Amino acid sequence: MKKKETRASLKKKKNTHRTGILFTICLILVLAPFVVLGWILFSSSMDTGTPVLGNRFEGDLDPAITKEQLKKVESAVKGLSGQDDASVTMKTATLRVYVDVADDANEETCNAKADEVYNTVASILDPSVYFTKTDDKKQYDLEIHVYTKPEREDTEGENFVYVIDTKTSNMSEPQKQTVSVAKNQEIADQLRQDVLDRQAAASASAEAQANGGEITGSEEVPSDGDEASEEQ
Repeated sequence: MKKKETRASLKKKKNTHRTGILFTICLILVLAPFVVLGWILFSSSMDTGTPVLGNRFEGDLDPAITKEQLKKVESAVKGLSGQDDASVTMKTATLRVYVDVADDANEETCNAKADEVYNTVASILDPSVYFTKTDDKKQYDLEIHVYTKPEREDTEGENFVYVIDTKTSNMSEPQKQTVSVAKNQEIADQLRQDVLDRQAAASASAEAQANGGEITGSEEVPSDGDEASEEQ
């Protein structure tokens, strides 16, 4: 009798254990989607406001310009004579060289300096290798900025000359442009005058708002006689 009860008890325990395992598996299957969905929502909330960044130059820029090469370029450019200051930066696969020359330098001098700087850079970074694209990859762009001043100040007797020598990876040869000289002076003068007119209008509007309702010296206050005549 005891044997039968023991066998029945074991069978019952086995069935109970099996039922518990099946229940656990079903519970996991039911909860799994909610856990995954909760994790996705939590991750999304944590990443809110964070930009998604990618590598737009993947597979390109080979060979790459190293920090040591940039230091060599900057040192070589700063070692050139006939300039007040020079700096080199690398941003978005564009190597930019900025050279500040004497305030009284003319366009010819700035163009000559741009050529000198280009040749100096080319002696360290071969343009056909670093600044020329191939059929399957893009390469760096090169910009050389030579100027008497970083920007126009519109002062009397100002000598503002700004030359940019550009060599993109799509170009076979560099091209210079004097950006301080308008290609169409008439249009440039008109645009500049439009800016001045808008500034003057904004200034007048701000002054009027500041005076809001106050009587200026040019306004006349009507006398009682004037008011009576107007009523008649």
